[in-house]
Amino acid sequence: MSLRVEGLSFTYPGFAPTLRELDLDVAAGTSAFLLGPSGIGKSTLLRCLAGLEAPQAGHVLVAGRDVSREPPHRRRIGLLFQEPALFPHLNAWQNVAFPLRHRAAPISRADEPAEARRLLDLVQIPAARHDAAVDELSGGQRARVALARALAAQPLALLLDEPFASLDRDLRDTLGPLVKRLLADAGIPALWVTHDRDEAFRLGDTVWELRDGRLADASRTTPAPPT
Repeated sequence: MSLRVEGLSFTYPGFAPTLRELDLDVAAGTSAFLLGPSGIGKSTLLRCLAGLEAPQAGHVLVAGRDVSREPPHRRRIGLLFQEPALFPHLNAWQNVAFPLRHRAAPISRADEPAEARRLLDLVQIPAARHDAAVDELSGGQRARVALARALAAQPLALLLDEPFASLDRDLRDTLGPLVKRLLADAGIPALWVTHDRDEAFRLGDTVWELRDGRLADASRTTPAPPT
């Protein structure tokens, strides 16, 4: 599996181009991080990849398949936002079970609870919290349930738009490595958006910076450590 973008261009009406013939390649099981100030186009790029925005030019390829003309639900690209956006009327395992019936290889309704609970175990949600209502979960637990729900859909690539930005540093330092390891083990290419340079260079296999609508190697612009 891989996530590739070739010549992607996007412009909002009445504005200068946001993305200019942008290319990127994220290999299977690797995490690429994208840095840049607010408003530079990082989230717009993720929305174009997910099919939520229509670029004026370029191609998006997932596992070698061109999905540029596919609707979002057919691209098999998962997307995690800063807010988990869990269904409030469903408990933890029911949230995770929801995509199981819609994925490429759906399972029977009878098997959904066991599979949902397996995924919750995978992201380290205690069994005692599997039946908890969403509003009874901590912020870190909600983030883990959202990740389990994303994995339940069997994505071929995952986009993460600052999914842990609202959590405290200790939780971020715990969840970041966990998520990276799970995605690496599953062979899922991941593109993360963050404002946190330390996080990007600590977890990223590749770190880019979005500048003038194009990607640059962020390591070349990283300030030298103090001597």
